[in-house]
Amino acid sequence: MIDSSPINQKILRELSINGRISNLDLAQKVGLSPSACLRRVQDLERRGVITGYRATIDQTAIGAGFTAYIGVGLNDHSKTSQEAFERSISKVDEVRECHNVTGTIEYLLRVETKDLASYKVLHTEKLGTLPQVHSITTYVVIGSPKDDRA
Repeated sequence: MIDSSPINQKILRELSINGRISNLDLAQKVGLSPSACLRRVQDLERRGVITGYRATIDQTAIGAGFTAYIGVGLNDHSKTSQEAFERSISKVDEVRECHNVTGTIEYLLRVETKDLASYKVLHTEKLGTLPQVHSITTYVVIGSPKDDRA
């Protein structure tokens, strides 16, 4: 259920911009007293609306400057095949996101590697060897003018 309270929406927006904002600063931005703001944040956490906080990392700074999205088509569209693919892909560190999608493919992956050579290893030795995989289509990211992922 989406929380439609305008104040809660403001809180969520501010926290998505800066998850480390102090309660005092957050309260000022959303127009609440610090105690009321803290109660709302704790309630949003308790209800599972806020599921966690994380750091946004400059991938280039840690040696993972190559990002690509990969469309993966499976040989078989069965639940068994999808579950086997998902188990396999969960063990591949370079896969940062895996989404089951509709359309001409079954999965959309976001991968991060050091460089093109490292991506080729991922493509041929990890993804390309999975028995469920029928097709792999790669879209190399050349820039990200907007990226709101936390």
